[in-house]
Amino acid sequence: MGRSLPTCLQHLNFRKSLVGLATGAGALYLLYKAIKAGIKCQPPLCTNSPICIARLAIERERHGRDSGELRRLLNCLECKQDDYAKSMILHSITRCVYLLEAEASACTTDDIMLVGDMLDEKDNNVKIQALNALKAFSGIRKFRLKIQEHSIKVLELISTIWDTDLHVAGLRLLNNLPLPDYVHPQLRRVMPALMEIMQSDYIVAQVQALRLLSYLAQKNDLLYDILNCQVHCNFLNMFQSTQPPSLLFEILVFAERLSEGQNVPHYRAVKWHYNEQSLHEALFGDESRLADRLLALVIHPEEEVQIQACKVIVSLQCPQDLVSRRSSCQPSHSYFRTGE
Repeated sequence: MGRSLPTCLQHLNFRKSLVGLATGAGALYLLYKAIKAGIKCQPPLCTNSPICIARLAIERERHGRDSGELRRLLNCLECKQDDYAKSMILHSITRCVYLLEAEASACTTDDIMLVGDMLDEKDNNVKIQALNALKAFSGIRKFRLKIQEHSIKVLELISTIWDTDLHVAGLRLLNNLPLPDYVHPQLRRVMPALMEIMQSDYIVAQVQALRLLSYLAQKNDLLYDILNCQVHCNFLNMFQSTQPPSLLFEILVFAERLSEGQNVPHYRAVKWHYNEQSLHEALFGDESRLADRLLALVIHPEEEVQIQACKVIVSLQCPQDLVSRRSSCQPSHSYFRTGE
């Protein structure tokens, strides 16, 4: 043997180190093989799972192949399904429309009608997912006219069902469509509901309602119906600087559109009568404190809020026909005292 004890111990430690290194390397190699096998492993084709269908469709679209998965989802929607399955299928259809442009464009108006028919289902989640799917399809120009046919139904839903998710889905759809004139009678009927949504505590729904109302305020035959709508006694709180900037901006755009609309000559030519708790009285009445709220917003931290507040002030000071001629003007029924 002839080795000293220290030499033997040193040799033993070296062997242990080699074993340790070998063990570690072996573990890393096994881990590598497991990960590689996992990456290569293809998920099973679970055609009954809408989520799986959408995932596979995206993968095939990425490789430039028409997967046909959107068509399969639409076919599934035609079959008898429970409410949960319908909701999931519609959700997957929405994703496919956004992500599989070619397949979505290949759909037909019959497919739009099939999705639109889901608005008549009893379950609110199915209605919401159908609204989202129609919103996705509305991004394709050739389907917009067909989707417009559901406008009256959508207005009925958001005015009769108090569900914030449904309100948001329905309003987003309407805000993505040019609304035809034949919808105006229904819009007059649902105006009080739109005002309630605008004054609710759910910011996303409020913003969507304000965007729709700002669009409608530019329609001559709807302006009086909007201005004469009843609002809460604390309506002007919506103009407080503590409100979210996105909401403040939209309410200021709405106020500007209303002010511009009532200042055009043909509207000023008529003697309109408004109820005491109307939107008109809250914003433009003799007792309104809108001027104070606007002046406070001129120094708001957000620049777009500042600018929009100034636009409302200008629109209140100058009738629209004079503003368009860029002439100097005296305040017409001004709500700002001289010097303000």
